[in-house]
Amino acid sequence: MGRWNKTLLCAALLALTTETAAAAGFPDHPIAMVVPVSAGGAMDIAGRTLAKYLNQELGQPVIVENKPGGSGNLAYGYVARARPDGYTLLFSYEGFHAGNPALGKNVSWDPIKSFTPIAEITRGPHVITVPASLPAKTLKEFIELARDKPGQMYFGSSGTGSIQHLGTEQFKLLTHVQMTHVPYNGAAPAMQDLLAGRIQLLVTTPPTVIGQIQAGQLRGLAITSTHRLPMLPDVPTTAEAGLPAFTLEAWFTMFGPAGLPPPVQQKLADAMKKVVTSQAFKDEITKQGSYASYQPPDAVARILRESLAHWTGVVKQAGIKGD
Repeated sequence: MGRWNKTLLCAALLALTTETAAAAGFPDHPIAMVVPVSAGGAMDIAGRTLAKYLNQELGQPVIVENKPGGSGNLAYGYVARARPDGYTLLFSYEGFHAGNPALGKNVSWDPIKSFTPIAEITRGPHVITVPASLPAKTLKEFIELARDKPGQMYFGSSGTGSIQHLGTEQFKLLTHVQMTHVPYNGAAPAMQDLLAGRIQLLVTTPPTVIGQIQAGQLRGLAITSTHRLPMLPDVPTTAEAGLPAFTLEAWFTMFGPAGLPPPVQQKLADAMKKVVTSQAFKDEITKQGSYASYQPPDAVARILRESLAHWTGVVKQAGIKGD
């Protein structure tokens, strides 16, 4: 073996030894989990639930840091620039991570190259919701009503490029209906206009509308999942309602900055697997309207690529323009 090859081999062995040593002592101080939304929302609550159990599993505090702004871009840019040592993590949402790039938004980070995949944590199904005053009692009746009034029906979302927006655009493509998009700064104000009848459709996560559905103020037409939700047992799935091609389950996944040492990545993934597959975590997440869904790093990387391709196709086909 030549002198140069020996030098390269020694350098590689040193790097591996350093990474292994770092993982052996990891973590030895608190970990920051960056959440790209404000405190109090469904994503924030899910992140805090995860942090609570990770505290116990890792033996160090996992501290939630809310960094809302720029449709997630503030948080994603922050983590992309962070030191790749496992002490700064990103609780990622499909609507930001895949939706923003699909829309061609000018972001300071690359959805794949800027991050290290760690684990999928939860999946969030949506409920197709209309005002109780709307004459449509079923999903089929709503589709017929919308077809009879092309362009006269309005649907809301929590913002341009959100999963609520892109998912409803996919719904329009599948059903051949024409509706006008009304973006809001969050799902809560969209729900208020839905109650007032100013918009006729909102596809959103169950916690946003469950109280109003149970009170009879809103009507849930279908759950965009393969199974019914315990909290809305009378609302059929889209397949049961006659639209099996339409499912919408946003993923919530953990990432680190690019260059995270593999031993640290694996240690975090193993800890998250134990948490996410535990019955206690599953029960809490189910009560929040989502479900636990662990996937390892390689699967997370594949899921992200598939999401980017899917939503880029929807954006192109629907002719959606970013803000």
